[in-house]
Amino acid sequence: MGFIIILVEKRKKLYEGKAKVVYETEDPNKVILLFKDSASAFDGVKRADVEGKGVINNTISSILFEILEREGVKTHYIEKISDREMLVWKAERFPVEVVVRNVATGSIVRRLGVREGTEFSPPLVEFFMKSDELHDPPVCEAHIVLLKLAPPEAVSLMKETAVKVNGILSGIFAKAGIKLVDFKLEFGKLPDGSVAVVDEITPDSMRLWDMKTGERLDKDRFRFDLGELMEGYKEVLKRLSGS
Repeated sequence: MGFIIILVEKRKKLYEGKAKVVYETEDPNKVILLFKDSASAFDGVKRADVEGKGVINNTISSILFEILEREGVKTHYIEKISDREMLVWKAERFPVEVVVRNVATGSIVRRLGVREGTEFSPPLVEFFMKSDELHDPPVCEAHIVLLKLAPPEAVSLMKETAVKVNGILSGIFAKAGIKLVDFKLEFGKLPDGSVAVVDEITPDSMRLWDMKTGERLDKDRFRFDLGELMEGYKEVLKRLSGS
């Protein structure tokens, strides 16, 4: 898949997070996301610099955003403009994470005692409030409205969109021999008032298992020392590009 490289003037840094830096551009409605080489886990307790991670994540995220846009999913993505930068619409991001689970692993096993590896049909959709101080607690739709984390009319749309994205990405990864175990999405309001998928879609924000061997190809490699992180990420990109 090729990308048209366009020139955009990068101006003041607006925000720097654990994995990305946001810059303003000459257009007040557009910003640049720069993907960093940093990796973090457990609310930032575990950190490392991983050379090349930003380039891989920018490429994977760009590919997946383009697929979603073609399938009619509204996102903030505009264009991949360099190895580690993408141009996106500036969004008013909601402090909510939408998690879709196809297989039980991670926090849901600890929270609810669900057996590891249990398959969910239909997929389970959960909401979490984005708060480092509170360690991103789970919330229900009523909490989102009560705490004004997102507009009431956006809540059902976020859930419906997450289910649609799951169907699209599960099929894409299955063709590449990868099982989409779970993933998180973030949403926000774009300059035109529409609600869209924002942030990133990378192995940082999803769990991806090899369908034959069960090998973890995502950030769990870093979290739990299951192998060299970049080997997994490069394998994901290689298979996506090939499929």
